[in-house]
Amino acid sequence: MSYSDPPPPPQYGAPVPPAGGMPPKRSGLAVAGLVLGIVGVIPCFWGCFIFSILGVVFGQLGKKDIRESGGAKTGEPLAKWGVILGIVGIALGVIYWILVGTDVININYNTN
Repeated sequence: MSYSDPPPPPQYGAPVPPAGGMPPKRSGLAVAGLVLGIVGVIPCFWGCFIFSILGVVFGQLGKKDIRESGGAKTGEPLAKWGVILGIVGIALGVIYWILVGTDVININYNTN
């Protein structure tokens, strides 16, 4: 009686990539809008509106970028929160400067 060769051991290799291709990319404008919105809300930047204004602008541009990509980009919540935080930063800045203008907050630093 003759025996045949035993079957080869199972081969181990790289895992099979998932079906569907590449995942959608995150919009850089949406991320920038969120970061600028967060920086604009930080209390030490209340007097500087530029970060909040840029947060609103980049958030809106990010939302437009995502909408026009046809599903190729993600990050709609990031863009939305960039706009929201930018508006909050602008409102806090306006309140801060009103309080400074009415002398409720004294910004004169005298060192004697």
